[in-house]
Amino acid sequence: MTSPDVSPSAPGSAAVPKPNLGLLTMLRLGVFNMGLGIMSLLTLGVLNRVMIEELRVPALVAAGAIAVHQFMAPARVWFGQMSDSRPIFGHHRSGYIWLGIVTVAVTAFCALQVVWQIGSRIAEGGWGPAVYPWVGLLGLLFAIYGLALSATSTPFTALLVDVSDEDSRSRLVGIGWAMLMVGIIAGVIITSIVLKPIELNAPFDQVRSAVNRLFVIAPAVVCVLAVLSTYGIERKYSRLTQRSSLRDREDSLTLGRALKILTASRQTGLFFTFLLVLSLSLFMQDAVLEPYGGEVFGMTIAETTQLNAAFGMGTLLSIIASGWLLVPRLGKKRTVVLGCSWAALCLVGITLSGLTGNPAILLTAVFLFGTASGILTLGAIVLMLDLTVAETAGTFIGAWGLAQAIARGSATVLGGGVLDLGRAILRTFNGAGEVGQPQAFLAYGLVFTLQAIGMLVAIWLLSRVNIQEFQANAKAAITAALENDMD
Repeated sequence: MTSPDVSPSAPGSAAVPKPNLGLLTMLRLGVFNMGLGIMSLLTLGVLNRVMIEELRVPALVAAGAIAVHQFMAPARVWFGQMSDSRPIFGHHRSGYIWLGIVTVAVTAFCALQVVWQIGSRIAEGGWGPAVYPWVGLLGLLFAIYGLALSATSTPFTALLVDVSDEDSRSRLVGIGWAMLMVGIIAGVIITSIVLKPIELNAPFDQVRSAVNRLFVIAPAVVCVLAVLSTYGIERKYSRLTQRSSLRDREDSLTLGRALKILTASRQTGLFFTFLLVLSLSLFMQDAVLEPYGGEVFGMTIAETTQLNAAFGMGTLLSIIASGWLLVPRLGKKRTVVLGCSWAALCLVGITLSGLTGNPAILLTAVFLFGTASGILTLGAIVLMLDLTVAETAGTFIGAWGLAQAIARGSATVLGGGVLDLGRAILRTFNGAGEVGQPQAFLAYGLVFTLQAIGMLVAIWLLSRVNIQEFQANAKAAITAALENDMD
């Protein structure tokens, strides 16, 4: 058993031993990630559906506005450093976590009110100058949302480092990731209860009233979960003064520094490009999947949120199965290749399911795509750990974590843009007429098909990654990049 760490208390007092985390405490901390899963469902499971399907906001605009919060990821640097040096309410981490999550909740509700204004302007006069100021305000609110998310999630990640040791950290991270998936499922349950009365093509006032109620209830639950999961944890377990990995933490890296690290050598550049293509191909459907269910399959808002639950459940189950079965038997690279190949097939299946208009078939296809996501995600993570050396692992993975957030935001915008492009192509063939439901699946299918092609490109890029060359050159190249950055 690992002996308790000892951290110094106030000057002149005896050192106070810090207890180790028990399983129940780890599960309690994981509840915070459960709240983040609920919030992600509101933005990428409800708000995108309402904007694109019910309010007829152009998909590029809807996806672009939502993605703004993901482009705020570089703010993690500032909030991470602030929580290190400037306590709030007597806590280095907890105060930032609580203020951040409350701001996330309030900003999400304010963003929803702006969405209603955008919908009203479009209904009155179509897309035009009267809508632009409201779109700008929505983008600003999502920027604030992203900053608030950084202000709560980065100190929370730092708290996990503060309260854990090498023996417990992997379990703590694994529990947190699993609870994120549980949160998405919990969000689906809350959404289904609150929005169940809304039928397809329900009156606008009924939709607005029910969704407003959802954006009050769910964020309130998230705030309560955040406080309950973290209250008293920092004071009892934190080893902040003894932590030695500050320089390797994700929030200590700027975006420019991260890009230098990720392109330091031919092999690091190849692997970074592979991960970038993989992220773009995996997340392009983020903003368009729920509208696809509504427009092509006739699913209500409550029903399309079940797509998130299907994807999350498939991902969670396959990550567990992959860790126990696939990676040990196939190896890391073959596991990733299997995941990418399976994902490409599932994306084709999601496209072809539009021909049936059967929601059950779509849910099945999305669940299977979730299993592919779990396989390639786990494979890519363990491959990343293998494709570097201990001295630079924290730096490299931290740099990728920052770059991945930008890549995911780009994927969301790209998905919306491709959907609008598909609609424009169909309107051209229809003589500028409106795209009907039988043809709409082709516009969405363009998004899913590009994702499938991206998965195949990712396989090709991975085939060019040489593990031996990477391990031989990565440490020296990353060290040189960091030294040049300091000059």
